[in-house]
Amino acid sequence: MATACEETTIWGAGTTRTFRPIWTAEELGVRYNHRPIGPRTGETTTDEYTRLNRKQKIPFLKDASLDLSESVAICRYLVGKHAAGTGFYVPDSPETRAREDEWICYTYGELDETSLYVIRRHEDLKAIYGEAPTAVDSAKAYVARHFAVIEKHLDSNAYLVGGQFGLADIVLISCLDWAVSYRIEMPAALHEYRERIRRRPAYQRAFKTNYQSTKR
Repeated sequence: MATACEETTIWGAGTTRTFRPIWTAEELGVRYNHRPIGPRTGETTTDEYTRLNRKQKIPFLKDASLDLSESVAICRYLVGKHAAGTGFYVPDSPETRAREDEWICYTYGELDETSLYVIRRHEDLKAIYGEAPTAVDSAKAYVARHFAVIEKHLDSNAYLVGGQFGLADIVLISCLDWAVSYRIEMPAALHEYRERIRRRPAYQRAFKTNYQSTKR
């Protein structure tokens, strides 16, 4: 973890969504405090945390006077504030910004929310949401369908946007890790891409910080 700083604190650990801002912070060398609270441990529903974040969700960031939730929003903020001079990809035109947003929205919408979280609800959290094997099977098939789209792009691109590692890659890799934990088969191009990026030192530091004391 980067050296702690009183001004920047990230709450949350143990999930794909908490992993994203921690990894982004590590890539950018952000000095931050980490509060490793889990999503269903009761820690997000305390009076103290609810005063910070009425959504009672993680991740959550407090940076000076800014309070911010939602993983992509937190990552986008950290990139905007800290990416200069780091080599981290930052779009330099409306067109490249739109292309990055397209990949982030696509990955978050189609893999995270529409597919992987459906599996989480009806497998990992079936005691809360109930078993739904048809929904789970359909979600896994939906993941495979969109893996084929991403595979075609990665056949001729080392990274998603701009030929450099950036936020779109963080969002995608977090979802690929999630898919692997559900034993969803991955095309060769995505496997190679994931393994290459997982060797980044910032990824390894963030993975340890996010998952060392809690389970996904």
